[in-house]
Amino acid sequence: MTGGRVVVLGETGRNFAAGMSGGLAYVYDPKHTFDYFCNMDMVEINLVEDSVSRKELLELIRQHYLHTGSALAGRMLDDWNRVVEDFVQVVPIEYKRVLQEEQMKKLREKIADIQRDY
Repeated sequence: MTGGRVVVLGETGRNFAAGMSGGLAYVYDPKHTFDYFCNMDMVEINLVEDSVSRKELLELIRQHYLHTGSALAGRMLDDWNRVVEDFVQVVPIEYKRVLQEEQMKKLREKIADIQRDY
């Protein structure tokens, strides 16, 4: 995967994320064994803790449910506050660095705009 978002609601095989250079993957990991199956050469695994990521994941699952009627997605939505704790976010290390640089650039631009107004 080089960009975009993916949500994995089922089990993964071994070597997940091999060659993943961009984008984000949200993986449902109720057994908390995903790190065993993930190729950690280019990615890091995070809990889905920040509100932006949680909202994005919720909306992706909601859209999946609306388009497919998935019983699993429906159960997840019904018990969201508990289920979200069983997801991990897979982020390519280089992609995360690029995103952080973009955020810093936006912040610097915002500061410059504020300073210009004073």
